[in-house]
Amino acid sequence: MHPSFSSTNAPDSSPLAAPIFSEVGVGSQKHHMDQNRKLLIALIAASTALGAIIFFMFCFWIYHRKKLHKSDKDSNYSSDAVKGIALGPVMCKFNSLKSTCSRKASISLMEYKTLESATNEFQESEILGEGGFGCVYKAKLEDNLYVAVKKLQGGTQDAIKEFETEVELLSQIQHPNIISLLGYCIHGETRLLVYELMQNGSLESQLHGPSRGSALTWHHRMKIALDAARGIEYLHEHCNPPVIHRDLKSSNILLDSNFNAKLSDFGLAVLGGAQNKNNIKLSGTLGYVAPEYLLDGKLTDKSDVYAFGVVLLELLLGRRPVEKLAPTHCQSIVTWAMPQLTDRSKLPNIVDPVIQNTMDLKHLYQVAAVAVLCVQAEASYRPLITDVLHSLIPLVPVELGGTLRVTTQQHVLALSES
Repeated sequence: MHPSFSSTNAPDSSPLAAPIFSEVGVGSQKHHMDQNRKLLIALIAASTALGAIIFFMFCFWIYHRKKLHKSDKDSNYSSDAVKGIALGPVMCKFNSLKSTCSRKASISLMEYKTLESATNEFQESEILGEGGFGCVYKAKLEDNLYVAVKKLQGGTQDAIKEFETEVELLSQIQHPNIISLLGYCIHGETRLLVYELMQNGSLESQLHGPSRGSALTWHHRMKIALDAARGIEYLHEHCNPPVIHRDLKSSNILLDSNFNAKLSDFGLAVLGGAQNKNNIKLSGTLGYVAPEYLLDGKLTDKSDVYAFGVVLLELLLGRRPVEKLAPTHCQSIVTWAMPQLTDRSKLPNIVDPVIQNTMDLKHLYQVAAVAVLCVQAEASYRPLITDVLHSLIPLVPVELGGTLRVTTQQHVLALSES
């Protein structure tokens, strides 16, 4: 053995030498551990990145499959397959209606085959009436529940827009004088709306149909006017923002078995507000459209008030809103009646013969005055629907929803002369 490595004589065998060699060994070991740790971290990072890339690609694949599936389904949709309706744009339009409008439960999506069977395959014998986009059928569902089914034929943009507006708006509001929408259906190009059944049809059919208003006494007519005014007031004053019906007319006022009136057909409705609604596509029915809307496209809640005034004249006079005097000449009820409505000596003579001499003349003059105000050519001269409502309440008997107390003798006289 070399002397320098002697256990007794070597100076490096001192107590201080052991720690030096120990530190060198530990340092070498630590260096290898650091390298291993760095390698491990790099492997973990690479694995994580690879996993993220694989996860992203998987998510993208699922999204692509779903989108492709949705596209295929939309191209061949029917009521049997569709589980909802694309009402996005309309929901954006109407979802600002606040809690002042009572919210109903969601409207049911109904099967086409169910409605087809309930209407006897949409036979003509089940038709209740016809509108601009299709027919309304009487239908019998389970448990002997009778409903009205409006069938909108064709897939024009206007028809689709009105359908979507009707569904979305009526799913958010509820009032005793507004029709209840029970369900809807989409089947190819056909769209169907299911409403509560109104047994006495429309005010138009009652006034201008075969019966010529014979079922409507003076008090019933005033009740119908009051009910319609309550429905409009709800839209104008209790929905936030207000709703402008825009197509108020006698054919859109429906009557149940007790002649309670409800507003219907909200396909043209728009949200109102403090500002005037300009540049809205002109829509409505000749004879009911307010002058400022017809001429300038200026739409406000007073447009509905004008249309209500025309309906009030129909109830009062039994005439259509527009009557043809010659092949090329028509006359509106407003133009014809205005000179006579303000003349108390002439007014009783132009009242609908069915109800002539069955009312208090004072009440007749009051109703005529309300109608005259509602159909003023200048919108600012027309009253708010709330003022109209309060003017009508005292003219309707208590049992019909007003505050008028009719004596037995007056009631018997009215019935005998109706």
